[in-house]
Amino acid sequence: MNKATKQISKLFAAMVLAGVASHSFAADTIVIGIAGPKTGPVTQYGDMQFMGAKQAIEDINKKGGVDGKLLEAKEYDDACDPKQAVAVANKVVNDGVKFVVGHLCSSSTQPASDIYEDEGVIMITPAATSPEITSRGYKMIFRTIGLDSAQGPAAGNYIANHVKPKVVAVLHDKQQYGEGIASAVKKTLEDKGVKVAVFEGLNAGDKDFSSIIQKLKQNNVDFVYYGGYHPELGLILRQSKEKGLDAKFMGPEGVGNDSISQIAQGASEGLLVTLPKSFDQDPANKAIVDAFAAKKQDPSGPFVFPAYAAVEVIAGGIAAAKSEDTAKVAEAIHAGTFKTPTGDLSFDEKGDLKDFKFVVYQWHFGKPKTEVSPQ
Repeated sequence: MNKATKQISKLFAAMVLAGVASHSFAADTIVIGIAGPKTGPVTQYGDMQFMGAKQAIEDINKKGGVDGKLLEAKEYDDACDPKQAVAVANKVVNDGVKFVVGHLCSSSTQPASDIYEDEGVIMITPAATSPEITSRGYKMIFRTIGLDSAQGPAAGNYIANHVKPKVVAVLHDKQQYGEGIASAVKKTLEDKGVKVAVFEGLNAGDKDFSSIIQKLKQNNVDFVYYGGYHPELGLILRQSKEKGLDAKFMGPEGVGNDSISQIAQGASEGLLVTLPKSFDQDPANKAIVDAFAAKKQDPSGPFVFPAYAAVEVIAGGIAAAKSEDTAKVAEAIHAGTFKTPTGDLSFDEKGDLKDFKFVVYQWHFGKPKTEVSPQ
């Protein structure tokens, strides 16, 4: 993003947000912005991010906050839309917020991160997995989840080594996240000697997948990998079953949501999904899980604990730097190791976790998912 584009983006954001009263933050608090979808087709994932980050803020405050200051949450809705994410990022800057947990979708995280890096705002995404986000030498951008360059091979290796299908199709939604991870899966499969008979994109938001299902049947496909989110895959699963396509399906963490079973019903049974480890099942996290349960919240979503961890990394970075100066905090995060409910986290020079592994789960309609054999 060049300087002229950034200036236009800022002007656009100012116009969009004109008339909105600025938030007044208490001088004795440290504001943590939480940016993600509160509206739109993937709000379920946004719910995971917001609840995880807010619980971490609450728990840290109960322990006295950070350097004598309490944390304060400020929520922003980007609807997982890139243009809205740019407006949100500019509002974050205009609000004087210096630390952000978010964004969620890779396609909205990347343009927002350009603004945060330029304006000295630390951003930690607990959900965006596209490698491009952290491949540009930025100092202010981090993530508490793995990359598609790891998730794709995890899926591809599992397919080749354990499923051993006869005819494979790889589909995607033509978006940065979906197409990126689908391409990584395709490359892994081909490197393992597995031919991909169909590699094709479809449009996010479509409802009728008859033509692609017919193509899969004509090619005798018995395994389908889908890169994208649950609304489309749920419909593909249901319509595939209705049209007699006998194939096993797999997808990334973007489909790992109970809503996929609401859409697909019984057709979701047996779906394979790569997800972060089930941190809610770790006995060490029982107190956090109990806190969610007391609020009737589900802590099992893939982005809940990574969002919680993102807040803890920010708090730990501020404490280690003994400053809220974001340049100093960013240096402390790059140099440090932080104890969180997702493990002891440390970051490489790009802002990615040094050690993160995706796990393959099998989905069960109306029952908890189960971990299946390792890659």
